[in-house]
Amino acid sequence: MALLSPELLRRLEQFQLLASRRARSGLKGERRSRARGQSVEFADYRSYAPGDDFRHLDWNLYARLDRLFLKLFEEERELPVRIFLDASESMSFGEPAKFDFARQLAAAIGYVALCGFDRVSVIPFPGGAVRVPEGAAGATPEHATSNVEPGAGRMRQIAAEHALRSVRGKRSAREFFENLEMLEPGGAASLNEALRRGALEARRVGQAVVLSDFLDPAGYETGLNALIGRGFEVSCVQILSPEELSPTTFGDLRLVDSETGAVQEVTFGRFRMKSYRQTVERFVQRLREYCTARGIRFFMAASDANLEALLLKQLREAELWA
Repeated sequence: MALLSPELLRRLEQFQLLASRRARSGLKGERRSRARGQSVEFADYRSYAPGDDFRHLDWNLYARLDRLFLKLFEEERELPVRIFLDASESMSFGEPAKFDFARQLAAAIGYVALCGFDRVSVIPFPGGAVRVPEGAAGATPEHATSNVEPGAGRMRQIAAEHALRSVRGKRSAREFFENLEMLEPGGAASLNEALRRGALEARRVGQAVVLSDFLDPAGYETGLNALIGRGFEVSCVQILSPEELSPTTFGDLRLVDSETGAVQEVTFGRFRMKSYRQTVERFVQRLREYCTARGIRFFMAASDANLEALLLKQLREAELWA
């Protein structure tokens, strides 16, 4: 099934990601930057100096002031967009799964950036979570066939993750979606390490979008601070499942952590629902306040939320794009 409908894609083409800071990439694009160069966007004047190109002199100004001034123009640069996609095992939880919703958001944000000729990088963490097609190495015995070389699943994983690291141009959208569709959640997340490493590895700063449930015992502060410290403009979307927001299972439960395997036996009665909801609300509110205090855009969405309403209304009202 396609990540996004053709109708939604057509509507997303009308948007462009907003950046409060000018693009600082060294590569040509369609974003205004602080650099001066060849463009139709006038920026400023400066006095003529020997060796300057006569074609950039303002002869009208010379006629009025009897002095030579050079016209400066804003260089157009591309905006690097890095999407950090939580692909840990905890994202497989829920109906619909949190990861499916996160992947759709990554596809939408990436598509808007590609239509604006910005460069998109999707960084799934932990790395190595890619669907193994039927017949590939690692498939269940009933689906395994002998016509696929051992290690094919690993090769697909490397190829998909590598291809998602740098994508540019609307023509790349189809392959971009196909590689996103290959990703599947698995393994234990290390949110802080993924964000910190992503901030350090980035050759150029721009927009950073974090799609996660943020349910990492180690927290999120170190990683988000690393992105801010590097100069990224950060947006966070916290995705929780309906079951996490309002559980429907009660009684004596044996809970198993999907990432660490840790086991916890609890008694969860209906009388505890109010306390549970308050705990969830406090967790979300702490994250919201942390982001707001640092100039980070924050959104919280359930995995069964209306995708079009989030993309076409909420994110637009929050000025992620326009």
